[in-house]
Amino acid sequence: MKIRIYTFFEQLSGSFWFLPSVMVVAAILIAFVTTSIDQVNTQNAIPALSWLSTGSADGARSVLSTIAGSMISVAGVTFSITMVTLSLASSQLGPRVLNNFMRDTGNQVVLGTFIAIFTYCLIVLRSIRSSEDISFVPHLSLTVAMVLAIISLGVLIYFFHHVSMIIQAQNLIASIGRELEAGIERFYSIQSESSTYEHELRNKNDIPSDFDDNSNFVVATSSGYLQTIDYDSLLQVTTEHDLLLRLLCRPGDFVAKGSNIMATYSAKELSEKVVKDIHGTFALGVARLRLQDIEFSIDQLVEIAVRALSPGINDPFTAIACLDQLSTWLSDLAERTMPSGYHYDSNSRLRVISDVVTFNGIINAAFNQIRQHGRSDVAVTIRLLEVIAIIIARASSPEQRQSLLKQANMIKRGSEEAIFEENDRHDVINRYELIMRIVDDK
Repeated sequence: MKIRIYTFFEQLSGSFWFLPSVMVVAAILIAFVTTSIDQVNTQNAIPALSWLSTGSADGARSVLSTIAGSMISVAGVTFSITMVTLSLASSQLGPRVLNNFMRDTGNQVVLGTFIAIFTYCLIVLRSIRSSEDISFVPHLSLTVAMVLAIISLGVLIYFFHHVSMIIQAQNLIASIGRELEAGIERFYSIQSESSTYEHELRNKNDIPSDFDDNSNFVVATSSGYLQTIDYDSLLQVTTEHDLLLRLLCRPGDFVAKGSNIMATYSAKELSEKVVKDIHGTFALGVARLRLQDIEFSIDQLVEIAVRALSPGINDPFTAIACLDQLSTWLSDLAERTMPSGYHYDSNSRLRVISDVVTFNGIINAAFNQIRQHGRSDVAVTIRLLEVIAIIIARASSPEQRQSLLKQANMIKRGSEEAIFEENDRHDVINRYELIMRIVDDK
């Protein structure tokens, strides 16, 4: 249940409508509150509000109409600037980074501010009355509208500064690096919260010897990216129906309709209700989510680096900035123990076997494409080896060092084929020898 709530709010954070909608609702409530106070204070019945400016109904309408018209015009301008920013980011840095701009709280607050002030002015306008018999001018509401208009000027200045900052490649790369750090922490915190989660298999006999021969498959009923898996609900279903499941995919994988998503081992045939309950623990969507997908931010950095290395852009400095972020957080990951993905119930019976992320898989996802596209770029090749040296020095197991050493060997072979200057090849060899010395010292 908890993971479903996280998924829901993760999807909301990537929308342009949720936060502005909340601000519009808040503006409507404030408008009703201030106009109610004005109705009580028609004859200056509240001495504390005697400082409010006075004026005619026509003057109040003019001010509120001017503020409302200005706000909706500026909202249109800010939205247009945001769309231009998204277009530039998509063409230069890749479409996958659009999610970062969509989730940017600053952009959402700016858009919501102007729309909320516009809505506030409309609500207050409808309360103004002027006739021979009765006249009502909401002086407090008018004063609040003027204050909000002044605040909106500061918001507009902030917006111009904010957009000019987030569009810069180094700031976006640093932001993705922070998300990668948060993803690593979130990945391990989710596992540690579950008392039924084990990093290792408790007993090899927990997996039946005939599992592969006598297991059935659950197939996907729709296509999409596997966004999240509710392991608590899945464990509950398997315990209730005495099942053992092996997941054949993990968050971040694309699932085609009709493909096998898990193998099930049971003494009896699965009913339609059980299959439906199992499907209910999965969330599929048109795009990947970062919640349980630890490779999501890595792929974003790789995409930026690969685009920067393309002949049309040829920006090795951006690629090196991506490698710098990878060196920091992959080094942190190398010091941790990767989970093996075995879930037990309260009776110590194995129920779920996850398709887990491996350190070797993460290293391949981080370096393969950059290595392939940057093999002829001396600066990127050297930095790749330096990053591997940083990570391998903090690797906690021989398997991790072997994965990193494999990448170093491929980089070295690629440089020998693609780099023709002898001195450049010598610099590459020096970095490679540094890696070998670190491995020998371990």
